[in-house]
Amino acid sequence: MQFFISALFWLLAGSALALIASLKLHSPTFLAEQDWLTFGRVRPAHLNTMVYGWATMAGIGVALWMMSRLCRAPLRGVGWLHVSALLLNIGNAWGTYGVLTGGSTSFEWLEYPRAAGLFLSAAFVPLIIVFADMARRRQAGHIYVSQWYLMAAIFWFPWLYLTAQALMLWQPVAAPAQAPMNWWYAHNALGLWFTPICLATAYYLIPKILGKPIHSYYLSVIGFWSLAFFYAWNGMHHLIGGPYPAWLISVSIVASLMMLIPVVTVAVNHHFTMRGSFGALRTSPTLRFVVFAAMSYTIVSVQGSLTAIRAVSRVTHFTHYTVAHAHMGMYAFVTMMLFGAMYYMMPRLIGKEWPSRWLIRIHFWGCALGVLHYWIILSIGGIKQGLWMLDPSVPFLDIVQRMLPYLEQRSWAGVAMTTGHIAFAISFIWLLMSKSNQDTGPTLLGKTNNQKSIV
Repeated sequence: MQFFISALFWLLAGSALALIASLKLHSPTFLAEQDWLTFGRVRPAHLNTMVYGWATMAGIGVALWMMSRLCRAPLRGVGWLHVSALLLNIGNAWGTYGVLTGGSTSFEWLEYPRAAGLFLSAAFVPLIIVFADMARRRQAGHIYVSQWYLMAAIFWFPWLYLTAQALMLWQPVAAPAQAPMNWWYAHNALGLWFTPICLATAYYLIPKILGKPIHSYYLSVIGFWSLAFFYAWNGMHHLIGGPYPAWLISVSIVASLMMLIPVVTVAVNHHFTMRGSFGALRTSPTLRFVVFAAMSYTIVSVQGSLTAIRAVSRVTHFTHYTVAHAHMGMYAFVTMMLFGAMYYMMPRLIGKEWPSRWLIRIHFWGCALGVLHYWIILSIGGIKQGLWMLDPSVPFLDIVQRMLPYLEQRSWAGVAMTTGHIAFAISFIWLLMSKSNQDTGPTLLGKTNNQKSIV
């Protein structure tokens, strides 16, 4: 609960920063008199609060809940977990303040000042101990693929984060090596931290809600090991055209294309598990968010593999297309998956059901339509932007002017997503403050043959 409540706070804070940053792209005079709200400060503050505040804290809460259930081992060391949540909140507060007051490191996904990074790093020590303890005490029997993903994520991320902190901020490597290091970390933070947690969530919740096993255990094993082997090589394809060894970038391109293996296996597994049960999407809030996120994972992963190809990168590099791609990953996949998990876990944590299906609908459609509109409009605009930049007859300032309508649409998409976040926050707080309503049954989005929906 502490992780979830903290995550909700950072979600709202990050949403406010996101709207300010988006508005400044087409209305640069907006809040221009406040130096701490300039685009160069607000944008990294938004990114880091969403990554380390919202997604990390919600992801940890989801992972703790699932790991305890799957191991059939009661959660121990709760006091240390409260310390971990406190350290994460201090690190995020310190880091956000540092970025907004001009102390950004300028490394993407690592903009928090070094002191904030120390708090974030220390927060994972109790987590590793607690997860290892649950794995040690697990009841004998089958080890689920979700456990593989969760244990991998909780050990992979501290290694990634500490390595990046050490080589980028504490004892910086030579300047030419910093860009590859930065992209290695940023890409793998998504692929080896958030992706395993979210795939574990999908593998857990889809069969759980439908009441049937996953389609193929062997496909899930292939998906896990191919993700572990290929994703770590990703990131360098963002340096295509840069002054780096050709082999470094080529290996990353090949690894990006090989990522189609885990993506296809996961997509096939989820699709065949859902086959014959897609009607449940009309009623289950959790399933609706989870399936949307799982489909987004397939789309963004295929898009990422194609973007790594040199001919495609030549057009899309340094455009808003990459911004759209990033949001498809961190929002449509990661954030929507975490929303779905919280809809499932919160009633089981506190013994009360969600009070309003209408707020859930506003939440889902605001976020789903908002991020799809965001992705489509910036993908189209980004491709046009790339083609214009390759045309020497088009002045650069003309390109800036031509992109304004796309950036305005981006802000409208942000308004839709923020509306969904507000609906979720109201629903969350209402749930915490309401009286027990468990006897009414689960809150569904429509009526089923044997289940009455409630408002």
